Amino acid sequence: MARIPLEDNFGDIVGKAQRGLRLTAGELARRAGVPAERLGELKSGLPGAAGAVDEVVVRKLAVALDLGADALVASAKNSWYPHDPGPLDGFAAFTTPFGDMTVNAYVVFDPKTREAAALDTGADADPMLQFIRQKQLTLALILLTHTHADHVFELDRLKGATGAKAFVSEREPLAGAEPFADGKEFALGGLKIEARRTSGHARGGTTFVVTGLARRLAMVGDALFAGSMGGGAVSYDEALRTNRTGIFTLPDDTIICPGHGPLTTVGEEKLHNPFFTGHSRQPAAQQ
Repeated sequence: MARIPLEDNFGDIVGKAQRGLRLTAGELARRAGVPAERLGELKSGLPGAAGAVDEVVVRKLAVALDLGADALVASAKNSWYPHDPGPLDGFAAFTTPFGDMTVNAYVVFDPKTREAAALDTGADADPMLQFIRQKQLTLALILLTHTHADHVFELDRLKGATGAKAFVSEREPLAGAEPFADGKEFALGGLKIEARRTSGHARGGTTFVVTGLARRLAMVGDALFAGSMGGGAVSYDEALRTNRTGIFTLPDDTIICPGHGPLTTVGEEKLHNPFFTGHSRQPAAQQ
């Protein structure tokens, strides 16, 4: 099976941080002490004069953007990719094309009762529906991490095919889905699903923490990606803050299931995500 590429490259990460801090290219270049044209070349993926990543410049950018320097260098060198957590009974992931990108959706289920929940819908529900039929599951819940089109595209179809009820944060109402408050807990057979606020990329951004399987899962939508995060379309500071409190307080072995890109873990993101390894971005302690 082909490896799912990381959602964001070095240029994406620098651009998100720059926009989040509301810095013009000139302001960022001056803050980092880097020529503006060299900054543009780096963001476009052009190597240094010797054909290699200029670590000195990348580290200057990391300081200017309050990003983790080692993690940002690894991104520039394309030298890190999260470990595959391996198969997990009661869990399945679906990646479907949406325009020029792909989007992830997930199913969790109690292996004993066969009750299931869909986490987002993806852009094509066929693979998910086929899996549900093959495994003889009953889809009871459709839980939406946020309401951006690629994550709710098949909502009506998924509801119609299964009769499942859909739920969305009360901070981001959506026709056809029932609102819930932060901290809401859903029961699914022997599984528990806790809704945690991870807004900032989206007003209603929610992470669903699933317990009861062999591994804890965090369905984060676009709040966090392997080695990156969703842009702070609502608020960059809010996105950083709610990710730290809603995701990085989970145990290190928690599997993170993002809306785009590969699976990762809390522990790996603490070490390899530039947004959360900067000197003032240290995650909170485990709980």
